[in-house]
Amino acid sequence: MKKHIFLIGAGRSATVLIQYLLETCAQNSWLLTIGDANVTLAHQKLNDHSSGKAIEIDINDTDKVTSIVKQSDLVISMLPPGLHGLVAIACLREGVHLLTASYLTDELYAMDEKAKAKNIIMLNECGLDPGIDHMSAMKVLDEIRDKGGEIIGFESFTGGLLASNSDANPWGYKFTWNPRNVVLAGHGVVKFIQNGRYKYIPYPKLFRRIEMIHIPGYGYFEGYANRDSLKYREIYGLDDIQTMYRGTLRRPGFCKAWNVFVELGATSDSFQMEGVGDMTHRQFINSFLSYNPNDSVELKLAHYLNLDLEGEEMHRLTWLGLFEEEVIGINEGSPAQVLEHILKKKWTMEENEGDMIIMWHKFNYLLNGVEKEQHATLVAVGENQQNTAMAKTVGLPLGIAAKLILNGVIKSRGVCAPTVKDIYEPILDELINKHDCKFIEEEIS
Repeated sequence: MKKHIFLIGAGRSATVLIQYLLETCAQNSWLLTIGDANVTLAHQKLNDHSSGKAIEIDINDTDKVTSIVKQSDLVISMLPPGLHGLVAIACLREGVHLLTASYLTDELYAMDEKAKAKNIIMLNECGLDPGIDHMSAMKVLDEIRDKGGEIIGFESFTGGLLASNSDANPWGYKFTWNPRNVVLAGHGVVKFIQNGRYKYIPYPKLFRRIEMIHIPGYGYFEGYANRDSLKYREIYGLDDIQTMYRGTLRRPGFCKAWNVFVELGATSDSFQMEGVGDMTHRQFINSFLSYNPNDSVELKLAHYLNLDLEGEEMHRLTWLGLFEEEVIGINEGSPAQVLEHILKKKWTMEENEGDMIIMWHKFNYLLNGVEKEQHATLVAVGENQQNTAMAKTVGLPLGIAAKLILNGVIKSRGVCAPTVKDIYEPILDELINKHDCKFIEEEIS
């Protein structure tokens, strides 16, 4: 009987996933249905492939969603995280496997026992971060445990970056993923543990607390901490670990310049600004500064934040066009939404530009009473604006997992993340050996 995969959501992050699923369906005589609220987009991604069909779907149309889920063997949800629950309920009711790239929520985890009773897997966090970070970390952690090592420290950094670091772009950065998530990154309180001490960084200080990391063959990067590193102790079975720290990688100088927006309040999403429809880039920056008709916006900003008028931060802001009298181009929005719209003008990738994913893990452990250190680096490079490294590393793990589940290779059931060997080993194996994701392990000491 022909197996049927139902993919809900055909956005930017689904491009490589759809290509992989269509090839897999063609090889196995399966069928892929692509559902999206924008059926034109779904048809574009399908590109008249004979192994698939495109449909218009409204996730709130429970009857239609349930009807298609009922006809499916496996569902992949690429919807916004808050909507996965609606799909999960239908999958659980009909006994259909579910995959997502999003964080595993309490709402979904509460379905674990019922999913096991239905003999289905509801696999979450099977993308990049979360996803490949879990898989690549657990591979090394299990190897260390298998040889009798006691893990005392784990640090992990991931960055979605431009493949080339050109002087033409002083930030060394463009949007390779959801721009809104980039603008709002770090809101809240950062929590981690370092040498047995709990540490906290409030958002206003986050981008001033960075560490430099050298990736052999790729140079230096700066890393800032992610929000909650402590929850990964349980996920990785490291409840007694002394150091647990997860962060994001950027090119050197990025964080200090980004901190200008943080200190101004330009990344706030807590209120709507007035007069946005007529506002220019320059007026947007000026709206956060004191009133002084005799000083320029540049001078007021430099004085307020103690910046060098000729320094790197001002150069980066000038390159973005923030001091230009250019109309922003939207009628309303919070500071974060306005800033996102301005940044898109310079930080949208060109068709011929490629992106790069770098993931770096550091493991400290004791083996026979001797402290050891090991590094693991994963690098993926994109081809162009459509087939990005980000789309590859988010989409391919989902596509590979779908194939492995339907072929009976992955036998885990219930609600889970890819942290067990029967899930992460075959997915990593295909990523590394067939999709040019470089994974290098190094024993440092």
